[in-house]
Parts: sequence; structure tokens; C-alpha cells
Amino acid sequence: MDWRIDTSRRNWLLAPARIPGDGEDSAASPGNTAFLPNQRGADRIHSTTNALARLFEIAPVPSEVRRKEWDEIEHTLGVELPADYKELIRVYGGSNWDDYLYVLEPGCPNENYDLIAWAEHQAEDLEGLWEFEKKPTELHIEGSRVIPWATTDNGECLYWLVRPDLDPDQWTVMVNEARGDRWEYFSVSCTQFLASSLDRELQSNILSSLFPRATHEFRRLGAV
Repeated sequence: MDWRIDTSRRNWLLAPARIPGDGEDSAASPGNTAFLPNQRGADRIHSTTNALARLFEIAPVPSEVRRKEWDEIEHTLGVELPADYKELIRVYGGSNWDDYLYVLEPGCPNENYDLIAWAEHQAEDLEGLWEFEKKPTELHIEGSRVIPWATTDNGECLYWLVRPDLDPDQWTVMVNEARGDRWEYFSVSCTQFLASSLDRELQSNILSSLFPRATHEFRRLGAV
């Protein structure tokens, strides 16, 4: 399923919006820090609900939701996942945005973008990497780790920063370049990162300068 949407519209929904299907069961250098404009402390420009609402304007909601056995998935991962990510997957599923960024999905029909497999492989790869490269400062806190939630055509990886003192809904985002040791930190949720990147409110120095596109493209991932 492919959609192309003109991004000249800036009519964001800034009040909590009804989530489609409410009646249904929901199932730089290391330490480089980036924030949304005018962000102070833990305050964020848009709530998670508004981030999802902005995505609904960018990409039409598919007619069928993706239901998941989240208890089983979280047991496999050994950690609870953020509510906004679970709603993003319920509505959009594993997905490609602007022919560049791939949102990972547990049990994705396209096995190349299965979140559980990515989490396992990236954990192993990073453990080996830390033997030769310095960890980002955000990971110096004991018990901190990263879990991937998205990747790109170029091979960059987008992670949640998981800390033992934070609830999953407080997880923020880190971006790692494809073939190097540069990391970026963003004090936003995954849905805020996605929505704010697509409408150019947030910009990464690691992700492609061609992302986002002037006319958005959305594709839900299916079997290959």
C-alpha cells in the first residue's frame, strides 16, 4: 500500500485526537545531544497523542489494524514497550516512510524488519563494538541499554534509550550512524521523533539530508 501526501499543509492537530479504531482492542560524536526547538528540560512541544495525530495527517490510516500479543512479545524481549509505539504498530504496522526510514514491527510480515530479531542481533553487535569503541555518555549509567525501533536504507539505526529508572513511556531516542561511532540523542519519544522529522521540526545530522521528502510516501510492510 503506497500513499503520497503533499506536505505543504501545516494543519496539525494540537488537541488530543481520537485514535482510529478506539472501539477495537489495542493491543556527531558520542553523547551528541539534540532537542526539539525551544524545548526545556523534560517538557516536549507536542504530546505523544499529538504526535500520533500528526502522523494521521501525514499518512492515511490503513483500513486494517495490526493486532499483536504484546504480553508474549514483551516476555520475549524481557522488557515492556512504550504505549505510543504499540499504538503506532497497531495503526500502521511495520512501515516505510519517505522511501527511507523503516519502523520495525514484532513479527513483521517482512522478516527483514522484525523488531525481535533486530533487538537480539543489535544487542550482540553492540556488545562486541564496545570492546573497541567508546560507549555514548548516555549509556554510562549502570543498567542503561538501547533497543532498536527503526532503521534506514543507508543502515543507520534508531534506538530507544532504556534506563532502569525510567518507565517505557519515558524512553527517548538515540540515532547511530551506519558505519561509524557517531551517536545523537533526542529527548523525545519514538512517535514524536518520527512525526517531527517528517514535518521538519526536528533534524538529525546523521540521517540523510534527503529525508524527509517534500511529498511524503508511506508504505505498510508486507510479506516478500
